[in-house]
Amino acid sequence: MVPAARESLLDAAYTALARRAWSAVRMVDVAAVAGVSRQTLYNEFGSKEGLARALVRREADAYLAGVDRALAAHTDARERLVAAAEWTASAARSNALVRAMLTGCWSDRLPSPALSAVPSSSAVPAQRRADGPLPSPADFVALVRDRAVAALVMSRADTPEAARACELVVRLALSGIVAPPARGGVTGLVRAALAPPLRLGV
Repeated sequence: MVPAARESLLDAAYTALARRAWSAVRMVDVAAVAGVSRQTLYNEFGSKEGLARALVRREADAYLAGVDRALAAHTDARERLVAAAEWTASAARSNALVRAMLTGCWSDRLPSPALSAVPSSSAVPAQRRADGPLPSPADFVALVRDRAVAALVMSRADTPEAARACELVVRLALSGIVAPPARGGVTGLVRAALAPPLRLGV
């Protein structure tokens, strides 16, 4: 199957999930919306669990790609971190799967695939990747922190201080998802945390 068709199936699954609980999403309906046969859907994902894993993996990748874009959007180190925190909060507000992945709080409406790898006999490389380990909330903290550190090191920030600041910002963003701040939002929290005496090379 061409990648575009796989994306169409994942789009159809995501749209179905926005309308009903995952337990009520039917493979035949996902296939029909995507314009393929149910057998094609099973050939691509193997099962409904395989489809769930692929959907979660895609949303995780999209979130991390957004982090990379946010970090690249500024040259100022503080603004890079603020942008990454804002993206994290925005993505979690607009995407229930991202919110669940970042917080570990999976509602009954969502698929909740095991984070550990599952046996895969798929001939589809993208599905074999989806059948591998899925990131936990702690994994996301490390992934975003490391991306932010790399971006700040490129802007000549002090590396040990940058690493501490990056982890602090990621954790503030996550806390803002679970318990949104009343004033200033996540942006206000991050700006306050990054005020001097943090030395970010700016």
